[in-house]
Amino acid sequence: MSDTRVQTPLPEAPPAPDRNRPAPAPLLTPTGLLTVLLGAALPMIDFFIVNVALPTIDHDLHAGPAMLEMVVAGYGVAYAMLLVLGGRLGDMIGRRRLFLWGLASFGLTSLACGLAPDAWSLVAARVAQGAASALLLPQVLATIQATTTGKQRAKAVSLYGGTGGVSSALGQVLGGLLVSADLAGTGWRAVFLVNVPIAVAAWLLAVRTVPETRSPYPSRVDSPGTALLAVTLITLLLPLTEGRAAGWPLWSWLLLAAFPFAATAFVLVERRAERAGRTPLVPPSLLRIPSVRSGLSMIVPFSIGFGGFMFVVAVALQSGLHYGPFAAGLSLAPLCTTYFIASLAGPRLVQRFGRRVVLAGSLIQGAGLLSLALTVYTGWPDVSVAGLAPGMAVLGVGQGLLLPTVMRVVLSELPAAQAGVGGGVMVTTQQSGLALGVATLGTLFLALLPSVGIRDALIAALVTQLVIVLGTTLLALRLPRTVR
Repeated sequence: MSDTRVQTPLPEAPPAPDRNRPAPAPLLTPTGLLTVLLGAALPMIDFFIVNVALPTIDHDLHAGPAMLEMVVAGYGVAYAMLLVLGGRLGDMIGRRRLFLWGLASFGLTSLACGLAPDAWSLVAARVAQGAASALLLPQVLATIQATTTGKQRAKAVSLYGGTGGVSSALGQVLGGLLVSADLAGTGWRAVFLVNVPIAVAAWLLAVRTVPETRSPYPSRVDSPGTALLAVTLITLLLPLTEGRAAGWPLWSWLLLAAFPFAATAFVLVERRAERAGRTPLVPPSLLRIPSVRSGLSMIVPFSIGFGGFMFVVAVALQSGLHYGPFAAGLSLAPLCTTYFIASLAGPRLVQRFGRRVVLAGSLIQGAGLLSLALTVYTGWPDVSVAGLAPGMAVLGVGQGLLLPTVMRVVLSELPAAQAGVGGGVMVTTQQSGLALGVATLGTLFLALLPSVGIRDALIAALVTQLVIVLGTTLLALRLPRTVR
């Protein structure tokens, strides 16, 4: 008699885990996203918050023009110089860990700035603060890239871009408010001391809400590349930011002459490292990704114009129109507000119109600059905060549509393993452009002052930025038609 019982198949054994495949990163919660954006806002605010405090710092510390330039430049040069290294270290040893270290260091160096007894101590503390910012900021974009996908990532990147623009304008608004309030007699020191409780709060939130991520294939630090990048940025940014105030001494011309050689050496060393199978600090292959290349080519001129605008406006309003620190900061509030609103609307507009959002943003930005130039030309010296508001508002709309979208373009095709270094390269490009803007447009403005006066020097700076915007508009045609 045959056995007709049904043979129940044994369940298949689960596949053996792939030990070489990294576990997926936890998703970033809304509170975690808010925390990393708060961490990103701190160094961005601090780049600009000092602008409206410079006259008071000069008065209290007897700093002089050259030292004041170093207060601004020391932070910016250290920040730009170490950003890519900060991104690489986060890829290696953990982005959450570097984020926490960066927050702690930023809080401590802010305290040192606020307690500085003299100008040289303030400059040293600002350099250290820039280095702390370089540890902190690259981890934000890398964490967003590693812990979000699809629409959530698009929204998070747009919020990051919006945070950048709003923080830049908010820095000068907040700086003016704090200097004017003179809390407990702290004066300009409050613009640095305010960072301490915020950094503590962000640190406590980050411990609970930010997931740990790192590159699945971490690599060693590229020491030759790091050193050459530092030399390249110093030979360019230091003489441009300090040369005019120091009277263009010999050392400034020698550094500028060394810049092309340092830049060439950096490129050659990075190419050789990648060909040899090592991981360079800035992989040349990263720049061969079309979205990265076209996006970075727009970030450079945008940042130059934006950095120069913020510096020139802060000086012109206080020195020419005799605004107090609070009024000078308040004049940027319309820009801050419309920038944030436009950056929130950006993701939906990009889904429908693609790169045309960037083109529209660039043209609207140009219209805002033209409006401000006409307002200054026709109304000087009786230009009020309310009179500047329409031009500032239009300018904010254009910039809010442009920058977050371009940042999203740069990050759209980055491999997850290169999230940290890619974010570091993008932010280094942005910060270097901001410093170049202060140096170039600021130098143009200050050089014209003795011969043409503040009004015409300001108009010349605005028209120069308008020309830069026209170039940015043409570069937008190279962006991908659709934005992921």
